[in-house]
Amino acid sequence: MNRRKALITGASRGIGKAIAGTFAKAGYDLYLTCHTRKEELEDFSKELEKKYNIACRCYCFPISEESGVREMFENIPELDVLVNNAGISYIGLLTEMSYEEWKEVIDTNLGGCFLTCKYAITGMISRKRGKIINISSVWGNVGASMEVAYSASKGGMNAFTKALAKELGPSNIQVNAIACGVIDTDMNRCFNEEEMEALVQEIPADRLGKPQEVAQLALQLCEGNEYLTGQIITLDGGWI
Repeated sequence: MNRRKALITGASRGIGKAIAGTFAKAGYDLYLTCHTRKEELEDFSKELEKKYNIACRCYCFPISEESGVREMFENIPELDVLVNNAGISYIGLLTEMSYEEWKEVIDTNLGGCFLTCKYAITGMISRKRGKIINISSVWGNVGASMEVAYSASKGGMNAFTKALAKELGPSNIQVNAIACGVIDTDMNRCFNEEEMEALVQEIPADRLGKPQEVAQLALQLCEGNEYLTGQIITLDGGWI
């Protein structure tokens, strides 16, 4: 059986893990990456294989390292979907941020997206089909105080999405981004209960988003509509 194949970066937890589970349920064979949680990712992949009767391969390396991305793609003969989800944040004043910390955020969030796309699109172009979904943030649209590097990386991802969509449109490859609001993941555990309560009060939907909701939207973007491309789709409960 020739099942569709998807690569999902940052799949060991949170949004990436939810996306992996959703695509496995839909019958995709998976390639999953993480940076440090190799054991957890391998256990999760075995669960998916057993539950949904799909094939799953795991890779553990920094997504910003080209050698790791290149080596991974040597083992990926064909790819239908690429989901760029791997990302890190930094909360603090710009004046207190080191250049090394700045580079780590930009290299991971934006550089990793560049690398996976660079190696994925060659095969997609030859087959005249493919879907690329970039997991972005509302801060890429409007910016956030104390999160300048993160906002810059996601703003760059949004522009990258629009530009690459135009470049790949003639090859029938669609490129879209999901700009997430506050999703209930480990990345937001830095806020205490009082801060989180105040944040929820700002959101018209009166709750945090669920990783599964991001995952469902990502799958919908891959299940048809070849005229939808170059879009930054906001998923934030009406917040921004």
